[in-house]
Amino acid sequence: MIYHIPSIYTPVRSVLAIWHQLTKAEIPELAKCSVLMRERSRVEETIYAMQRAGAGSLQVISDFDMTLTRFAHNGKRVPTTHNILDNQLLIDEDCTKKMRELLNTYYPIEIDASRTAEEKLPLMVEWWTKVHKLLISQRIRKDMLAQAVRESSAMLRDGYKVFFDRLTEQQVPLLIFSAGVGDVLEEVIRQNHVFLPNVHVISNYMDFDQTGVLRAFKGQLIHTFNKREGALSHAAGLRALQGRPNVLLLGDSLGDLTMADGVSQHQNLLTIGFLNDQVDERKESYMNSFDIVLVKDETMDVPNAILRYITSSRYRK
Repeated sequence: MIYHIPSIYTPVRSVLAIWHQLTKAEIPELAKCSVLMRERSRVEETIYAMQRAGAGSLQVISDFDMTLTRFAHNGKRVPTTHNILDNQLLIDEDCTKKMRELLNTYYPIEIDASRTAEEKLPLMVEWWTKVHKLLISQRIRKDMLAQAVRESSAMLRDGYKVFFDRLTEQQVPLLIFSAGVGDVLEEVIRQNHVFLPNVHVISNYMDFDQTGVLRAFKGQLIHTFNKREGALSHAAGLRALQGRPNVLLLGDSLGDLTMADGVSQHQNLLTIGFLNDQVDERKESYMNSFDIVLVKDETMDVPNAILRYITSSRYRK
């Protein structure tokens, strides 16, 4: 028996067929074993809508430590911007010991899947405040930061240059929203030759006195779980981000999901979460929160592939 398929189903079939073709031919990276998606259809629809709107409607908002930078390399942890300051040029052994004790105390709390963000928030403030007080006590010199970065094992993720270059070529603004140390962050991307005109940074910046010695940290403290406040107070005022209602958001923490809260009237939001550590314990919460989850993936392959497709005019009608 032959059944007639009503024409009402044709657009759905066409969209699915187009996406199947795009997944195979245009974004094969989404088939990597490290890629998890709970709602594939939502991801498909969002990417397709963002591609139709083009690069002129797009902005990228990204965390830095363990998102744009690698989590580990050759079995060893890659330093965060705070960890880069753990250098004898800048701090003494006692300070190093105390900072590591704080890391061992508070990092497990930060990634504890059994605690809510509300429970973690005051503890994160406590952690960051103690670290900043220790750093201020060391009277760190501004002119030594570049050397400390050069001597560190800081590494951006594989494919980072393609990521930064593509955004620059397409004139897409990149907002790096970091709870790390902004002065160190800027030095890392500067030494990697990707501190480009379209890059904007919101972070914790050092305040140096007239002799170039650290005396305080500027402004409101930014930590993992208060990025929403920073987004509303800082990101919303950046002219370069205005008039760009489509957002690609990259992060490695559930707290990073609020980084786009400063975007007024966004039309499409696609979130990518790097799940670097404690995969079994955190996989479910990440899949329930991010559109795409990348499990122990030290590359920018998936973000680069999505950007390549979104900013391409090849299939735009």
